[in-house]
Amino acid sequence: MRVERFSLSLARPLDTARGRIDAREGVLVWVTDAEMPGVGETTPLPGWTEGRDEAFAALAAADAETPLSALDRTPAARHGLATARLDAAARRASESLAARLAGATRRPADTVPVNATIGDDPPDETAARAREAVDEGFDCLKIKVGARPVADDTKRLRAVREAAPDATLRADANGAWDEETARAAIAAVADHGVDLAYVEQPLPADDLAGHRRLRETTETPVALDESLAEFGVDEVRSADAADVVVLKPMALGGPDRAVTAAKRAHEAGIDAVVTTTVDAVVARTAAVHVAAAIPNDLACGLATGSLLTEDLYPDPAPVKSGSVAVPDDPGLAGATFD
Repeated sequence: MRVERFSLSLARPLDTARGRIDAREGVLVWVTDAEMPGVGETTPLPGWTEGRDEAFAALAAADAETPLSALDRTPAARHGLATARLDAAARRASESLAARLAGATRRPADTVPVNATIGDDPPDETAARAREAVDEGFDCLKIKVGARPVADDTKRLRAVREAAPDATLRADANGAWDEETARAAIAAVADHGVDLAYVEQPLPADDLAGHRRLRETTETPVALDESLAEFGVDEVRSADAADVVVLKPMALGGPDRAVTAAKRAHEAGIDAVVTTTVDAVVARTAAVHVAAAIPNDLACGLATGSLLTEDLYPDPAPVKSGSVAVPDDPGLAGATFD
C-alpha cells in the first residue's frame, strides 16, 4: 500500500461554512490485491469530513490487513482505501466498478445525466450562464439561492426560466433560510411561474423537523444535502424530512456506502442524487460509477472537473452534452490511473 499527497488549484475560490478554499488537497492511495493494482482518492472537505492531515495519518497507519471499519471516524480516508480495494477487486474480476457496485440483480446505466451549477450572480448574468449551459447540452440546472433577499432570488429564477424554458430547474439554498423565509421563497417562485424540481437544503442542516413541516405545507419537493453530514440516511428517512437525498461518496466514506445509502433511500421512496465534493478525477470517476449503479435516473452533480485548473490524470468520463458515459473497462477505468 502506498499513499501520496497532492494539491490542485481551483479556478475560483470555494466558499464553505468553514471558510474559503483555494485548492483541493488530498491523498492518492494505491493497493495491490492478488497482484492486481487498485487506486483510490481521499480529498477531504472542511465541514463534511476530517482534514487532510488527519486523513493522511489514518491512511499512513493502515496496511493491507486494516479493516475499513478502522477508518469510520475519517470518512475521506475510508473513501480512498475503499475505492482502491474496490478498483482492484473489480479489475481482478474483469468487471466495471459500476457493475460490481450494482450487484447481480441490476444492470448499471451506460450514461449518467448531470446538472450544471449556476452561481449567485445578478439576474442578467444568471440568465446568461443558464443559456450557456443549455447551449452546452445541459437540460438540468441548479441555481444557487439564499445569499440575496427572496425578491432578488425570485427575479433570478424567473430570468433563468425565461432563458431556459425547457430545462429542469433546481434551487440550492445551502441552509440559508429559516422556515418562514423558505415558505415565502417557494411561494414567490411559484407565483412567478417558475416550477422547481426541488429546493435543496432550504433550512439549516440540523432542522429535520422544519424540513418535514416544509414538505407538508408546500408542493415543491425538498432535497437534503448538508443534513446528511449530521444525520445518516436512516435518520432523514425516519424524520420524513426529504423527497430527495444528495449523496457525496467522499463524505459518506466510500462508493460502497453511497450505494447502500441510495438503496435505503429508494426503499423508502426517496430519490438519490450523487454529487462530488469538488474532487480530483479518481474520486469523480468513482462517483460516476456510483451514480450508474443505483436505482435512479435524476441528473447528478458530477460536472465539477471544470472547477479545477488542473487534474491528476486525463478524465476517462468527461461531461459531454449534459451527460457522462460510464467507463466500461475493468475497475474504475482499466489502467488509466496506473
